[in-house]
Amino acid sequence: MKYRPSARFTPPRLPALQSGFMSSTSQAVTRTPAEVVRMAPVSQATNGVCYAVMGDVTAAVGDLERMVTAVPRAIAAALDRKAYYFVPLTLNLGDDTMIADRYDVQLSDSAICHRNHTLGDSQCVFISTRLMEDSFAIAFEFFINIGHNFVERVGVSQEFAELVWKQVDEKVRGETSLDAYELRKVATTHGPEAEKAKHEYLLATFSDAIAVYLLSLYLDVDYQDLRERDYPLLAPNALAERLRKVNELFPPNPGFEFAVYHRRRPQ
Repeated sequence: MKYRPSARFTPPRLPALQSGFMSSTSQAVTRTPAEVVRMAPVSQATNGVCYAVMGDVTAAVGDLERMVTAVPRAIAAALDRKAYYFVPLTLNLGDDTMIADRYDVQLSDSAICHRNHTLGDSQCVFISTRLMEDSFAIAFEFFINIGHNFVERVGVSQEFAELVWKQVDEKVRGETSLDAYELRKVATTHGPEAEKAKHEYLLATFSDAIAVYLLSLYLDVDYQDLRERDYPLLAPNALAERLRKVNELFPPNPGFEFAVYHRRRPQ
């Protein structure tokens, strides 16, 4: 299995063709998060992750189920009281969140990749599947949320933190996300914010690595296909070390496997 980390951590949006809204007769139907929760039945994957599908999403339900099932049980166990909703569009309307039942170009300017919404003692994560170009982008948006949600509850593994900071001491180039890249710069100074930045940097790199690892369980990921202009990507060998450590901490579920293949460059 190959690997390719996405450094953007925000899948590309489909372009909006015009501004404004359609007439009420043709505009997509929008609902509140509470209405969607009432309408969309929640399923629980074999690993314990809860999810639901609502509206005109392009991804096949079977593909979404396999994607959810790729989350190792050790990670899924920390995600109780959470449910992931795959919807066409999640809309950010100031203080309000609305969900569209299909893709509507007139609503795309207000659409966001995901939104967390708390209902009672549970948190729902609404993921906009129609803003993604392909299954890779949908999966990575989901796994990014899984990584952040897990790290928010559990923190960073000491073993992983030691590995990453050893790489920093060795001045390994690049990072896995813009947040990690910027935090690393602050964490390696002797300023008053260095210690706080180091803690946040380690949290960011852990959630990044979890997201890339989960993506590699679900899809073949080729590192060479990725290009990022905002910051240098983490050196491939360093990324492989981080992914192997995550693999040790969270072994794959039955039916999934992890491996890193190194390809020689053409002579």
